[in-house]
Amino acid sequence: MTMHERVGELTRIREEVLTGGEQGAEAQHRRGKLTARERLDLLFDEGSFREVEQLRRHRATGFGLEAKRPYTDGVVTGWGTVEGRTVFAFAHDFRIFGGALGEAHAAKIHKVMDLALAAGAPLVSLNDGAGARIQEGVSALAGYGGIFQRNTRASGVIPQISVMLGPCAGGAAYSPALTDFVFMVRDTSQMFITGPDVVKAVTGEEITQNGLGGADVHAEVSGVAHFAYDDEETCIAEVRYLLSMLPANNKEMPPGAPAGDPVDRRCERLLDLVPVDGSRPYDMRGVIGEIVDDGEYMEVHERWATSVITVLARLGGQVVGIVANQPQSFAGVLDIRSSEKAARFVQMCDSFNIPLVTLVDVPGFLPGVDQEHGGIIRHGAKLLYAYCNATVPRVQVILRKAYGGAYIVMDSRSIGADLSLAWPSNEIAVMGAEGAANVVFRRQIQAADDPDATRDQLVKEYRAELMHPYYAAERGLVDDVIDPADTRSALIGALGMLRAKHAPLPSRKHGNPPM
Repeated sequence: MTMHERVGELTRIREEVLTGGEQGAEAQHRRGKLTARERLDLLFDEGSFREVEQLRRHRATGFGLEAKRPYTDGVVTGWGTVEGRTVFAFAHDFRIFGGALGEAHAAKIHKVMDLALAAGAPLVSLNDGAGARIQEGVSALAGYGGIFQRNTRASGVIPQISVMLGPCAGGAAYSPALTDFVFMVRDTSQMFITGPDVVKAVTGEEITQNGLGGADVHAEVSGVAHFAYDDEETCIAEVRYLLSMLPANNKEMPPGAPAGDPVDRRCERLLDLVPVDGSRPYDMRGVIGEIVDDGEYMEVHERWATSVITVLARLGGQVVGIVANQPQSFAGVLDIRSSEKAARFVQMCDSFNIPLVTLVDVPGFLPGVDQEHGGIIRHGAKLLYAYCNATVPRVQVILRKAYGGAYIVMDSRSIGADLSLAWPSNEIAVMGAEGAANVVFRRQIQAADDPDATRDQLVKEYRAELMHPYYAAERGLVDDVIDPADTRSALIGALGMLRAKHAPLPSRKHGNPPM
């Protein structure tokens, strides 16, 4: 056989790989889903994807497997560019073995994960698999173990993004849980450890796949999913947008962008947006939209633990992570879920050199038996640990209330914030004036002829003496009290000054954070 004939044979095989399985493709489309290669085309810049191990086939025998040995073994792996930057990916091909993972399938994923780590580039997984390939037994389980090990080794080194595009059960759900971000598509993607049939058999509960582990469940209830979208096209477009704000690895800075929004733009709207009265709610998203470049930001975990907001945005063209209390939801308190949500976000930003801005308007930690028994101490400590451990530039802005331990936890100067700024409406104290007066002046109030009038007078005195806007600034715990309209320019200036910050941690294998 001549070389021309050999090349012709190779061409025919590649065409078979790329165009085969048309019936399977039609079935995918009927389910409202795209094929693996269609998804990769949406993720990568046109014509940039380079596939590896396209001709890999399994070598398993028994249960009829030896008679069915399709190329790729049900997963497409390789690399390409997203907005010109190198990104690695693997995509389960549901048309082949339902995307189930076997030994060869796992080896391909191991290969592309090792390449991503060696090249120092993000890894995106497009998940649409039926879990472990039952016919291959323990070999399939070992394949998952290799993936989990690599997820852990890459954690905090390269960005890892999981995109859930079909039903993913058992081991297929654990790998995404180890990654930095999880995207899901409503109605077509689910995640669970044990499916509805097993749940019914064990507990007697009847539930649908979406009710058990659909996108809305994980975006609102469990917090497993960071983002949920109505269709695959929008979902993958948002993955591309997220990648545009992340560095390739932990040794690089996030990519900058030209700043069309003036650095010195005054935010006059903030003076009317935020009420001075600390008991009146407002939407913190309005504050964020007013401050950041062009009002654009990407909210992470938008629908879970809503008393805290976590977003990625740009200030002066540079990427920042913003953690903010949300007075519109439970008055912006810190509870078990919001503490955990903010802690994970702070750790992610610190891992990838993203400066942190913390917008504070917090009345404290949520009281209650359920919170205490659920471990609010342990979960609140997660956020405290994350901030104390972070070495990126950190700027705190106190808008209104900052009471008790929650003030400390929300990146106060005492736990290492580089700069603390405050609005003239700030109130920093151990607790609110009413509660403090009731404790400090309890006997005086009880002995008064008119306890209510005495209480009101003492509350005013306490507020005037210990909670006026300049009390913390006079003691060096706030670096400056600023006009709210100058918040944007103050933040950009502060972060510019801190861009070269170097804060090495003590030599250690790793810390032991609260669980």
